Amino acid sequence: MSNRLRHEPSPYLQQHADNPVDWYPWGEEALTRARQEDRPILLSIGYSACHWCHVMAHESFEDPATAEVMNREFVNIKVDREERPDLDRIYQLAFQVLNQRGGGWPLTVFLTPDQTPFFAGTYFPPTERHGLPAFTDLLERIAGIYRERQGDIHAQNAELRQVLESVRPQGDPAAALTAAPLDAARHQLEAEYDGRHGGFGDAPKFPHPTHIERLLRHYVHTRETGRADERAREMALGTLRAMADGGLFDQVGGGFFRYSVDAHWTIPHFEKMLYDNAALLGLYADAHVLTGEPEFRRVAEATGEWVLTEMRAPGGGFYASLDADSPGGEGAFYTWTPAEVEAVLGEAERAVAAPVWGLESAPNFEGRWHLRMTRPLADVARDLGIDEAEARERLERARTALAEARSRRPHPGRDDKVLTAWNGLMVRGLAVAGARLGRADFVDAAAGAVDFLRDHVLQEGRLAAVFAGGEARESGYLDDYAYLLEGILNLLAVRWRDADLTLARQLAEALLEHFRDTLDGGFFFTADDHEALITRPKTSMDESTPAGAGVAARSLLRLGHLVAEPRYLEAAEEAVKGAGRSIEELPHGHCSLLDALEEILYPPQLVILRGATPAMAPWHRRALADYAPRRQTAAIPEHAADLPEALAARHARGPVTAWVCRGHECHAATDDFGTFEQALAD
Repeated sequence: MSNRLRHEPSPYLQQHADNPVDWYPWGEEALTRARQEDRPILLSIGYSACHWCHVMAHESFEDPATAEVMNREFVNIKVDREERPDLDRIYQLAFQVLNQRGGGWPLTVFLTPDQTPFFAGTYFPPTERHGLPAFTDLLERIAGIYRERQGDIHAQNAELRQVLESVRPQGDPAAALTAAPLDAARHQLEAEYDGRHGGFGDAPKFPHPTHIERLLRHYVHTRETGRADERAREMALGTLRAMADGGLFDQVGGGFFRYSVDAHWTIPHFEKMLYDNAALLGLYADAHVLTGEPEFRRVAEATGEWVLTEMRAPGGGFYASLDADSPGGEGAFYTWTPAEVEAVLGEAERAVAAPVWGLESAPNFEGRWHLRMTRPLADVARDLGIDEAEARERLERARTALAEARSRRPHPGRDDKVLTAWNGLMVRGLAVAGARLGRADFVDAAAGAVDFLRDHVLQEGRLAAVFAGGEARESGYLDDYAYLLEGILNLLAVRWRDADLTLARQLAEALLEHFRDTLDGGFFFTADDHEALITRPKTSMDESTPAGAGVAARSLLRLGHLVAEPRYLEAAEEAVKGAGRSIEELPHGHCSLLDALEEILYPPQLVILRGATPAMAPWHRRALADYAPRRQTAAIPEHAADLPEALAARHARGPVTAWVCRGHECHAATDDFGTFEQALAD
């Protein structure tokens, strides 16, 4: 038995193609049937790496009796949230309004035929437990309510639609921008900081890379003004150290899991997402440059190498995620029994690995060990009477042996679709790490991903959101344009390619033409020619990924300064002002927009180099050597073509000429390296 999902390229939808449920993908066929038959819609939203989505699928959607009720009473629509983040955004917000709390996945929503939700939940069990009704009982009850209480549903729906339209960023285009939200966010982050274990809040504990980056940027800015906020630095670096030492980081294979189920980073939820690793890759490379600590470099390199080894698609794009589950169960691929470790490691390696990775303690995950750093390597070396270099070499041999043994296990499922937005994040992460760590292979991979996206998801200046099953699908969203634009700008900073500047300008123009809110400032999540839905989403807060509006604003600022385009600068400032009141209400929820605010108040440093590429190399390395988050660098070869006038007018007067500007003010052009270094320090 198969259903309409068998024709869909999404790996998540394909997982449900053999359900007895008469699933439809989201589209006119299903919506028309609901209208013609006056049937309610059961909308189920999830994603491939979602553990509880798999649980509900096995318990309910694979069950013929449950499917019989679903097919009799509803038009059933299954959606991959990663392909349709617009639908997920709308119906998660509806869940919050209807239930007065946050939602999650799987998201289970019942809609009237006009797509308006009248009941929303998440996971439902097959039998009543934990205060949740049995799913089949709920289905029968909802079907009865739809038949018998149309008037109540109509009234609720009208009110809900009004609320959905009103829940948008609030601001004042005439308001003056100040630094107050930057300081307020820093203090809010300190209030939520876990001083014992690192990170923010309690379990389940997520990485929150936008929080970490905001604290690092805040520290650098305060240091530049002579009042270095060491506490901000300590919170950011303490969180990075705690995550790298804990079970959130894959100690054997590299890369980070999605979140920790406990407050002390010991046991993760075992899925790995491209977007988390993109953000953390760049942050650990930044932390290494800021501190010089080799451990930050090791973690960044291990993460980047895992991405290149496990997540790169043929042609250069990057896959979306790895599941938490493998044939042995959740986490089975990553965890170890004592006997498995003893069979793999020699005595010398085990003498170091056991105390470092907690193998001398009781197993910590369902009778198995999930590895984490429990003792400093230096302490273990001292106890064994060997030097630290020898201990590190043994630990690396242990890591290699465990990785080789693990590679023979059944692997977790991989969602092999290429998402434009998440690839944009990875382009940024690889470009930053490549520049910070001197890893040309990371920069090569970033450039390869841009080329893949240019070749496969770009048509006439417009992006598709997904490449799957050999085809580009779904119109691009705000995040696709904003994340890719920022990724390209970071790539241009480390390796100039004329075609990349052309693409960056195309993306910026598309943001202004199709996503800009010309009335209230900021950007809508969907384009002006997108499919009509019950509302046009517009948000300003960071979530598990940075807010597209914030990334668009800070990217337009950077590009605007680079090519001297005032329209980009104006749109960025309008975006910050358009969310001003929302930022004031919850500053630390808007870290991406705060980055843009910071660069409006304190304009970024623009470094332009012109000359022959070999001659520019030491100058370029010097410009990239610092952790200077408000520095934009461009080393442009003399033979570069199709440059805007602001760049074309700058020619090398000798082997290399440098221009260092801050906002609209520039130092005199120089071909003296010492003068150039002094200008960088300004």
